[in-house]
Amino acid sequence: MGVLNGLMALLFGGDRNVIAETAEVFRENSENAGERGAAIQSAALQQFAQEFARNRRSIFDTVIDGVNRLPRPMMALGTLALFGAAMHDPAWFAARMQGLSLVPEPLWWLMGAVVSFYFGARHQAKGQEFQQSIAETLARTGAVRDNIEALSAKPAQPAEMPQEPRAPIETDNAALRDWLASYDR
Repeated sequence: MGVLNGLMALLFGGDRNVIAETAEVFRENSENAGERGAAIQSAALQQFAQEFARNRRSIFDTVIDGVNRLPRPMMALGTLALFGAAMHDPAWFAARMQGLSLVPEPLWWLMGAVVSFYFGARHQAKGQEFQQSIAETLARTGAVRDNIEALSAKPAQPAEMPQEPRAPIETDNAALRDWLASYDR
């Protein structure tokens, strides 16, 4: 009875057994496959998290960015409001425009300079952010290119061994004879 139990334990019991090891030759171990899949998915998620991570900014930075976004829409909507006011009450609009004609020319130049500097500085800041993002992308391209080359590199082919001349194969099969004749060329 002890020999039979030992044989059964060898075949079916314990951590390692003949049946399980033989089955893994023909079928992938599901538990190991799940662990590998989870590791691959975790690595992919970590890579995405690094790519799309945003810089943490203070509340002050967020508020100032919001305020900096106001002038352009306000100027566009203000211009449209001027057209609406001119159509709604032309006398009121004409009186306001007469008031603007009393503004001295140097003050107009000053206002033009302030607006130009504001939009010029904003354009320069956005341009620098754009250039920085391009530089960061270009810095990553070298590593990406190296990874692609490493992945697509073909393994070194072993040198061909000199082959001894083969004896001709005698066969009654015409298709096999034709194939052998084309193969030897």
